[in-house]
Amino acid sequence: MRSVVSDLEELQEQEEREQPTAPMSPDPAGPWNVTSVGFRQPGEVDLFQYEEGALPPGQFRLRTLFAGISAGTELTHFNGTNPYMNARWDDDLKLFMPDGHSEYPMMFTGYMQVGRVVASRNDGVEEGQVVAMTYGHKSGHTCDVMREVFFPLPEDLEPILGIYVAQMGPICANAILHADDEELGEAVPSLGAGLRDRNVMVMGTGVIGMLTGMLALDADAHEVAIVGRNPHRLAIAERLGMVPVNNRETDPGEWAKRRWKTDWLDRGADVAFQCSGSDELLHQALRCLRPQCAVVDLGFYQGGSPGLSLGHEFHHNGLRHICAQIFRVPRRLRGSWDRGRLAAETIRFLQRHGDDVRSHLITDVIPFTQAQRAYDLLAGPSPRAMQVVLECG
Repeated sequence: MRSVVSDLEELQEQEEREQPTAPMSPDPAGPWNVTSVGFRQPGEVDLFQYEEGALPPGQFRLRTLFAGISAGTELTHFNGTNPYMNARWDDDLKLFMPDGHSEYPMMFTGYMQVGRVVASRNDGVEEGQVVAMTYGHKSGHTCDVMREVFFPLPEDLEPILGIYVAQMGPICANAILHADDEELGEAVPSLGAGLRDRNVMVMGTGVIGMLTGMLALDADAHEVAIVGRNPHRLAIAERLGMVPVNNRETDPGEWAKRRWKTDWLDRGADVAFQCSGSDELLHQALRCLRPQCAVVDLGFYQGGSPGLSLGHEFHHNGLRHICAQIFRVPRRLRGSWDRGRLAAETIRFLQRHGDDVRSHLITDVIPFTQAQRAYDLLAGPSPRAMQVVLECG
């Protein structure tokens, strides 16, 4: 039986964790204190404090408005399963090496931030602007414009939607671009041109799967089906115009081959987007495809792919497996496409469909100081939580 003292100690610890962030300087261009969300150990969120000096010339400073939590990469930090926990990335060789590992506490995490400019010593950035960036879940950030990318948001875009502009949206747009490249080569006139009138399969009903499916619909795909096991999310996808396929009840490969038929030799999806880290869904994606078509893969496979069999449909149907990674657009399109253009496409998409994104994908907005609750929600069994956002006061 728990004692009253134990209950009081736990309550006191909770109150300390939920204290307001450290006060910033009255002069936002002067020295200030910054609070960052990080992990004390696997499963334990903490708020870390550090100080920054006065704003240097040529830079600008943001106060964070919103920070979106990635249910993929960030949960690997929260759960202690990220590859960096057991290896070191050699950026020269572009290889993971076994002679290193990351350790807790981990002070920084996250890549979906929106902030308002509160001080600027850069002629190209005005105070009051709302800017999307990737700088971690922090109460504020000083931007070095020579080393970092940032994206001012238009006034007609709701600031919370800006969490998708710097990285998450471009991740999905880059997947669409890889499908365009596969279909059209160098002759890609606009994002999604290669999907027009095509049948598309999306594997995974997380935020990336939903956004990728919405981008495919926005590109006038003939039909977009989405595969998952969460009835709540499948219902959301259906409201957004996608065809839900519950792979607890239905074999997605057989479903696709029976639904999309060109002739007796050619059936299935024209392209599949693998938007999860599940090797089971990757194997199912390959089963869905027409011969000589491709899976565009956004997945992050923490435990490898033991459930993938390349001796089945991949071999017999002559399929392709393409990795779409945010820092690399298709090689043939590098002269005309980059991350900035993908971010601009994301902004235009959000201007057209932001109401649907806000209504259906952003499920929880939680105070920055209650970050533990946010990660527990995403890591837990809730069928409803999808995009959780930290809001800074």
